[in-house]
Amino acid sequence: MASPRFGDALGHGTSDKRIDILRGIGRTGSISQAARDAGVSYKAAWQAVATLTNLAGVPLVARAVGGAGGGGATLTAHGEHLLELADALADARRTVQSRAGPAAGLAGAGDAAARLSIRTSMRNQLPATVAAVSVTGRIVRIGLRLGESTQISARITLESAELLGLEEGMGAIALCKATAVRIARVDGTARGGRRQGNRLEGVVASATRGADGDEVVVVLEGGLQLVGFAASGSGLRTRQRVCASVDEAAVVVALPG
Repeated sequence: MASPRFGDALGHGTSDKRIDILRGIGRTGSISQAARDAGVSYKAAWQAVATLTNLAGVPLVARAVGGAGGGGATLTAHGEHLLELADALADARRTVQSRAGPAAGLAGAGDAAARLSIRTSMRNQLPATVAAVSVTGRIVRIGLRLGESTQISARITLESAELLGLEEGMGAIALCKATAVRIARVDGTARGGRRQGNRLEGVVASATRGADGDEVVVVLEGGLQLVGFAASGSGLRTRQRVCASVDEAAVVVALPG
């Protein structure tokens, strides 16, 4: 029998709507009702259950097909245990945040701690604010404001947007792999600058030469740093003005715990 990986399933925080959906299934015995209560589609609710099950490594929901009531769903013992852990984690988080909140000079400490709870291989993790949410069919375009004047956009599925509950003004984190960011001189043509791409200007902080490409750290307006790659032998130097290009589909939107 597989060992549960509840830590993985809770890795994104108990405010994730996936936990809300699981809680709704336990309360109502219906995935449809849990979806309605959480304000997401039936398809998105099933995606939430599937993702949590994958992360936990054990069945969390048992589905009954047919019958007088038309079928339903119940939590397994593992599903109930996961919710118990989620409640305990939420209590512990509130206790820690209550210590930092009132302290003078620590107004942003709670947000910073929440951001640190995300562990990922992505080099670029940029604090952002949701500036716009635009739906076109099954695709949602999210505009993310970085600081005062810089913006980056992401394209995600409708189900993902529903599960995150994205709204203008929400705090978020823009994630992208360094290998997805292409760096070029401002007066040059940035590779990867396709129709659905982001173009962010900044100044080179450092450049490391490599046979497979030069790794470049760029300081954006406002001081945020972005890591990307330029063509091998690019000749880019410190304080040189450059443009970073990254496709919107390569940008991941995350919410702090």
